Amino acid sequence: MRVSKHTRNNLRFLIAEVGSQVSNLQAYLGTPSVNVARRILDRSGYAYNLMLRIHDSCHNQAIKAGESATGAASLRAIESIATDLERITELCRECIQQLNYLQNRRCHGAGACKCMLGRIIRGLDRIEPAIRRNDTRLALRIGRIKPHLDKASKRLVKKYTAGLKRKKHTEDLVAGLFLVHGIEQMGDAMLNISEAIISANLGQPINIERYQSLRASMEQLDTANDSSDLVAEPIAETRSGSGISGISTTGQKDSGYVAIYKDGKKRKLREERRGLASWKEIYPGLAPRILSYHKRGQSASLLIEHLAGLTFEQILLHEPGRLLRLTQKQLNRTLIKVWRETRTGKPVSAAYMGQLSRRLEEVYTIHPEFRQDDCRICGKAVPSFGTLLKRAHRLEAGIRAPFSVYIHGDFNVDNIIYDPLEKKINFIDLHRSRYMDYVQDVSVFMISNYRLQIFDAPLRRRIMIVTQDFYRFAAAFARKSGDTTFELRLALGLARSFATSTRFILDKSLARAMFLRARYLLELVLAADMKDPASFRVPVEEVFIG
Repeated sequence: MRVSKHTRNNLRFLIAEVGSQVSNLQAYLGTPSVNVARRILDRSGYAYNLMLRIHDSCHNQAIKAGESATGAASLRAIESIATDLERITELCRECIQQLNYLQNRRCHGAGACKCMLGRIIRGLDRIEPAIRRNDTRLALRIGRIKPHLDKASKRLVKKYTAGLKRKKHTEDLVAGLFLVHGIEQMGDAMLNISEAIISANLGQPINIERYQSLRASMEQLDTANDSSDLVAEPIAETRSGSGISGISTTGQKDSGYVAIYKDGKKRKLREERRGLASWKEIYPGLAPRILSYHKRGQSASLLIEHLAGLTFEQILLHEPGRLLRLTQKQLNRTLIKVWRETRTGKPVSAAYMGQLSRRLEEVYTIHPEFRQDDCRICGKAVPSFGTLLKRAHRLEAGIRAPFSVYIHGDFNVDNIIYDPLEKKINFIDLHRSRYMDYVQDVSVFMISNYRLQIFDAPLRRRIMIVTQDFYRFAAAFARKSGDTTFELRLALGLARSFATSTRFILDKSLARAMFLRARYLLELVLAADMKDPASFRVPVEEVFIG
């Protein structure tokens, strides 16, 4: 890691101070002494001041140097390491305070506790060289201290618990339990230090489980290079907490990624794996290939094929109009093929109002001003949004799509990729794919265009033209397919997406505009002639441009 000499020196002093404190605690366990206890209790300010100096130094270095992403990651790691080191000295003081209750008697299980502290001391000795040499292997050895301490602490807790049941030496045993818990927390701090070093080396936040999964995935890549020549570059973080990284070859990032690595909650990654596998079976070539899948505890990782090209969002916002028109044309062709080839005769309901109901509390949490009661204005009853939602929910029960198709499920503009060279559309982020009403994808796509926070007037007009063109394309498909309730379902789907999207938008003006559009659409649907659903039309120009 690249850190200033001043920071490096203070960190060395802090590591030495922590090692001294842990050694003193180890000595006290062997021979309880007031003098040894005082050496720990009276030096609380020194470690704390060293930690503050390191934090201030890192902060100043970040401001003055304007650090790169890698440099910033190193400084964050140093700050985190300093915090955890100071935490260990605090735990040493807490342990001494608990042991004082023994009145200078030797603690039960003192030998085992001394061995546990010995592991921490050896780990502390490895921190400085691991940082200096950017040594991930040495950092991993520091992280392995925790499972050893956990195993030893479980044995001691079992021993102390059995002693408590016999109701003998209860005060001593309770003090012993607190001591073991304190040492166990030191193991947590050592694990945090290990992960901070690894994160700095990789240039992205990562824990041991994520690192092991990433390493295993990279070793399975079918490349001409050794896995040690591959590097991971963070690309994005999803709202669900999954991390997305691009895997490239050392020194050849400009040639593109060789794969995409995703990791996060096992349930989420399992759903995406299932979605990718389903697309491969149902419509080969549209979704990226799965290269490897690993699961560890409640976490999982997925290595998938990197797809060449640009996202629809990138093309819409930054590329020439000719390329945008070609992309739209190819997207429409692709959707028509998918919808026709995956169509089943089974009627289906997306339950848009049910989806909205489940997310409404999240919307109110971010925008509490949207929560209102029924009221009267000049004698006219004005129902609240919640009341409109309940009425629309009852009405929707009688509206179903006449057929189902296999949909993307999260059809945002950044989940569609177009390769201009191959003239090919690909889909990514497919964890919600299933047989469903195609209007779900249509409405999500239209709203994902609208909510792009672009205020440049010409570019905003371009976005709205794309939205209108896509609506006309989907409406034409509906007419040819004999889908008479398309417009009603689209209004409900748009209302759902307008309202639920506000939970990700802090711009009050934009959020209010979207929420009012959701309300307007619900009012239109509730006023529609349900005896002639085909006569209903979504006023797209008013909703998206007005």
